[in-house]
Amino acid sequence: MSLPRTAVFAAAAVAALLALAAPPAAADGKPGKPGEPARPGHGETGAGRFLLTVSGSQDTWIRGVHLSCPDATGHHPHAAEACAVLHRAEGDPDRVTGTEHECTRQYDPVTATAEGEWNGRPVVWHKTFPNACALDVATGPVFRF
Repeated sequence: MSLPRTAVFAAAAVAALLALAAPPAAADGKPGKPGEPARPGHGETGAGRFLLTVSGSQDTWIRGVHLSCPDATGHHPHAAEACAVLHRAEGDPDRVTGTEHECTRQYDPVTATAEGEWNGRPVVWHKTFPNACALDVATGPVFRF
């Protein structure tokens, strides 16, 4: 049984994004460059790194960004807002609250994933939403890229 071409492409895209998102590791095992002191607050309160992805139905498309908090670094277009929301949710995507607005009832499912760590705790999260609008209502700026 062979995998569909789109599934193979999606897996390759996620692997490439993970490779790009991996921060350099210091000799002491903490994030940052070797010999560089740890940033104040990193690993203590509200600090985390995520690879965030959103994919279409049956992995017909995928996009992703790297987000690092509290510095709000990475390629996320709304990094500061996403970090603030994640901070309030203590890094748990299930506890994120978006902004309520009207959505159509069109069924065009999207799957969102967040993989990384928050305050040293691993986070692996994925959830499928009926459409992109429902994702935005549930997660606000976190998956708005």
